[in-house]
Amino acid sequence: MKMNGTTLKVLGFPESPIMAALLKIVNEELKDHNESELTNELSELAAHPAKFIEHPVYGTIAKELCKPSADEDVIELNNAPLQVNAYGADFIEAGAFSQMHNAARLPISVAAAVMPDAHQGYGLPIGGVLATKNAVIPYGVGVDIGCRMCLSIYEINPLLLEEKKAFFTRELGAATLFGSGAGFKNPTAHEVIDHKLFNEIPLLKNLQSKAAVQLGTSGSGNHFAEFGVVTITEYDPTVDLQPGTYLGFLTHSGSRGLGANIAAHYTKIAKETCKLPKEAVNLAWLSLDSEAGMEYWLAMNFAGDYASACHHVIHDKIAAQLKETPLKRIENHHNFAWKEILNGEEVIVHRKGATPAGKDVLGVIPGSMTAPGFIVKGKGEVNSIQSASHGAGRLMSRTKAMESITHAELKSILTDHGVTLIGGGLDEAPHAYKNIHEVMNAQQELVDVVGTFLPKIVKMDGGQQERGRKKRGNEE
Repeated sequence: MKMNGTTLKVLGFPESPIMAALLKIVNEELKDHNESELTNELSELAAHPAKFIEHPVYGTIAKELCKPSADEDVIELNNAPLQVNAYGADFIEAGAFSQMHNAARLPISVAAAVMPDAHQGYGLPIGGVLATKNAVIPYGVGVDIGCRMCLSIYEINPLLLEEKKAFFTRELGAATLFGSGAGFKNPTAHEVIDHKLFNEIPLLKNLQSKAAVQLGTSGSGNHFAEFGVVTITEYDPTVDLQPGTYLGFLTHSGSRGLGANIAAHYTKIAKETCKLPKEAVNLAWLSLDSEAGMEYWLAMNFAGDYASACHHVIHDKIAAQLKETPLKRIENHHNFAWKEILNGEEVIVHRKGATPAGKDVLGVIPGSMTAPGFIVKGKGEVNSIQSASHGAGRLMSRTKAMESITHAELKSILTDHGVTLIGGGLDEAPHAYKNIHEVMNAQQELVDVVGTFLPKIVKMDGGQQERGRKKRGNEE
């Protein structure tokens, strides 16, 4: 395997000369090591360097990591972390737990939980949930602010997806664009583009034109738009649909360049004003009493509204072409922070790649391009901070996924499941994800399943390997 600086930052190492020295060790002395074992070992080194002082390979690096910072204003972490309530712990990687335990040691933290789809991210792991007191962590929200699911359910016989496949494939291709820089030449008019915050927050002024052309686009990475079969097995008043099969249209994407710029800008401010130990530097926060904190809060919520508008533009285009009004539209977002009441006090709940699961709150938890997704209603479980997973969760890195399957094998898997794929790449192949059924079994305390969605025609970006360059996924 070959590691780079980005990988080490994800694992919790600070940007410093230490990183270059460690990369040399990893890529020269440890290049033949098992990827999973090496990743877990490095996560432990980043989180607890003192344990490696006498290590024959990492000793020098550990000593450097243990040196006190020259900055006297570094905020100390609590010695003992809060309890981290974990669901599906058996298939959550050590690096994700390490990141959660760092978050649980922040002096602002009130409660912590990790979902069964969790894997390593920046700051909080993807699948991490953290409640804080009067403070918001930009990397606890993530880069793709307000990334969300949106499902429209139609009273149309889903057999038409096969009988009129050419029609549905064409309309799927016309409804949205994929790619990190994708934008429409003729933007859709929408009130969200005229929002007053574009004139009130300096950062947003320069993002208005980009937000306009990207409205209704879907980005890259694990984002998708797909037609499939919705199955309701028994009546539930929260969904209010009779048992049967329906045609469904499901999308997954976020706030595009708008959200990414907001995240980058306020993360930089947070790191400059909230100095933390090296292992927790990506958990820097903004007080909601500060000007930057209040500004980020407004910008974050606006990015969530923009992400929602993106989905509505796409879904309205599909509805117009189908000449039908959906019976039901179910949507929820993740990569966000909410003000909620927990144990009688107001807290800020960060759900980075986690689905809100308050009592009877509806949401959609997707599987992969061949695995079913689930329409769920929350149980309001306090120990999970009223949260559930946001999907199956990655089982392997994008690089590892591309190395372990061929295009022919992917085509065979798609054929076996009766799925038509437009775009997509080996980095998003089904085997790169955890077993969605195991993930759902691990969170029976958190949600009830009230319906399923089985993908049939799937559109994604063209795939990492087809663009000839590495990129970060959009789960952040």
